[in-house]
Amino acid sequence: MALPQVKQSALEARLEGLSLPQTGAWLGMAQSDALTRLNAMGLPAPRDEYWRFTNPTSLTAPVPTPAALFSPQDEAPMFDALDRLKLVFVDGVFDADASDEIALEGLEIERLAEAGQADIHWAKDIYGKLEERGQDPVQRPLATLNTAFATDGVLIRATGKVSKPVQLVYLHQDENSDAILHHVIRVEEGAELTILENGPAAARFNKVMEVDVADRAEFHHVRTQGRDHERRAATHIFARLGAESLFKSFTMTANGVMTRNEVVIELTGDNANAHVAGACMGDGDFHHDDTVFITHDAVNCESRQVFKKVLRNGATGVFQGKILVQPGAQKTDGYQISQSLLLDENAQFLAKPELEIYADDVACSHGSTSGAIDETALFYLQSRGIPHAEATDLLTLAFLAEAIEEISSEEIADDIRDRLEAWLLRRRG
Repeated sequence: MALPQVKQSALEARLEGLSLPQTGAWLGMAQSDALTRLNAMGLPAPRDEYWRFTNPTSLTAPVPTPAALFSPQDEAPMFDALDRLKLVFVDGVFDADASDEIALEGLEIERLAEAGQADIHWAKDIYGKLEERGQDPVQRPLATLNTAFATDGVLIRATGKVSKPVQLVYLHQDENSDAILHHVIRVEEGAELTILENGPAAARFNKVMEVDVADRAEFHHVRTQGRDHERRAATHIFARLGAESLFKSFTMTANGVMTRNEVVIELTGDNANAHVAGACMGDGDFHHDDTVFITHDAVNCESRQVFKKVLRNGATGVFQGKILVQPGAQKTDGYQISQSLLLDENAQFLAKPELEIYADDVACSHGSTSGAIDETALFYLQSRGIPHAEATDLLTLAFLAEAIEEISSEEIADDIRDRLEAWLLRRRG
């Protein structure tokens, strides 16, 4: 079936300035296959069902919109107090000098640009494979574009319980940078790994992370998308979970003119658990979209989606979340909640929660609410001598608490709370 002209034209314009990276056999084949798939689906358009709340134009344009550089001077770098292994990317290119030496027991890390020159590699069975599986039943063309044209990223393989987190730091130093990064992560049977991500990355950022979690393995992920307001980003996580495995991902977002975070998870082994959460705070020219699709395809699995957004001054929040329970996935426990706190009448929250169930012994629920500050609670705090602005901030943090509680590390959770409180304090002036 031929592509609509609008999609064909947009795709041709976007691809004009791109070329397939020169890589080895396994990676070159995966990228060539992705380009074939991309040519068949085209780029997303505003009328596409899963883009009707978010205009993709700035994410698909031939060149990115310039983004002013931002360097906060009033707070320490994110996760700086933690003992971690730090890997730094500057405008989408790995910076070995700014990164830590890669030497950690139970961990193998390689740069995509280098590992891609090999004839064979363990990532061959993951790179582009999980992304391709995530295209059904909903197409995700920006992820396919990434698979085809990514020039850098890391391949991380955890073979044991890694003693400290791996931090991926994304620095932005070029106002016109257009970064495409692709990470592949394999957590072997019984292993455990924590990934931390932070930083603006580029004027426009397209990132894919494919995560394969083996039986009885654990993967923890905490990401912050911080204060550089003019950034535009489309991120994707594709995960596959084995039996008795655990996947937990949390994202904190403060500012950003356009952000689209997609998470696609398959629970393929019995007794697997997947938790995805986010806390978002937006002010003014701000559009933030969380799109999540979780497929239960095994027995006695649990999934949780917990998303909270605080919006004001015309900011827009979007949540699209789906739980799909396949035939035979009995004893499924699926929970989904998306809520927004609108601090004025100009902000808006658009939600599309979905359940699709083909098994008869399940416990699945979804809920979505949008509202203002609880006036009764606000009055109570003010009657105890707390000023109006401070009372509003306290209630805002209480509203976000359920999402933050999804973080397994209390130390990281406390840091996230401190950062959100500081964001509120700055907005208070």
